[in-house]
Amino acid sequence: MADDDAPSDSSLLVIVVDTNPNQRYITEDPKLLTGCLDAMIAFANSHLMQKSSNLLAVIGCHFHKSEFLYPSPGKPLDVRQIDGQYELFTLVEKTIKMRLVNLIKSQPQDDKPGESLLAGALAMGLCFISRMRREAAPGIRMSSRILIVTGSSDTAAQYINYMNVFFTAQKQQVLIDVCSLDKHLSLLQQGCDITGGLYLKVPSLEGLLQYLLWVFLPDASERGQLVLPGRGRVDYRAACFCHRELLTIGYVCSVCLSVFCKFSPICTTCHTVFKTGGPLPIKPKKKKMKV
Repeated sequence: MADDDAPSDSSLLVIVVDTNPNQRYITEDPKLLTGCLDAMIAFANSHLMQKSSNLLAVIGCHFHKSEFLYPSPGKPLDVRQIDGQYELFTLVEKTIKMRLVNLIKSQPQDDKPGESLLAGALAMGLCFISRMRREAAPGIRMSSRILIVTGSSDTAAQYINYMNVFFTAQKQQVLIDVCSLDKHLSLLQQGCDITGGLYLKVPSLEGLLQYLLWVFLPDASERGQLVLPGRGRVDYRAACFCHRELLTIGYVCSVCLSVFCKFSPICTTCHTVFKTGGPLPIKPKKKKMKV
């Protein structure tokens, strides 16, 4: 990352919240989603409280679509001060909860919950960051980062989309942080390592807010002065395009770079036909010279 030690004038934080009901911690106890959402809202308000010029965006990620929970498109809600609370904090809380209810109600009732559309939500976050950078006043330095809060299992079905998002974020100098609520996520850990972000698997959901404030609240320029969890060993195995499984050794298409676990004469991605040559010629043995 370029010049991480220099302080920025503004910090833009985009939070991607996985609200898929298929997550294990939600299926075991649906009330945990409310507690995790309250912790995330408190963390978002803490980011806004650090500096008046800080910006925030929250994207809800479901199995059928992803959409912005904050800021709300169109006219913002009319919020009044409640018990001396800062109006912006009340606006963030009410807007996120109201739009999250609408997102959950809009899910198809006949379809079974599938995989969370995290890659699409990340792409939306990168587009929002690019737009805010263009609209920023000249001379203002804006640091940007994306935080993913998810309890879904790792999936290789979105491998290409993940890699496109990760390298785009690296090029735009956007950090990607991941807070895993349930299982170890190797693909998202690769994204953290590529973009220079932090990866943390939360040991207990009861202390989620403490982990968010301790690990993910500091900006990129402040993290070098703190003792934060290390990245550990990153699993950089690629996923095959045929069975979506992680591979150590496989076959790579020379045209589109698709990875396969078994040899195929035709690439299923770009439909390139490979020439299969015959067996290699056997070199004749050299005859020994008689003396």
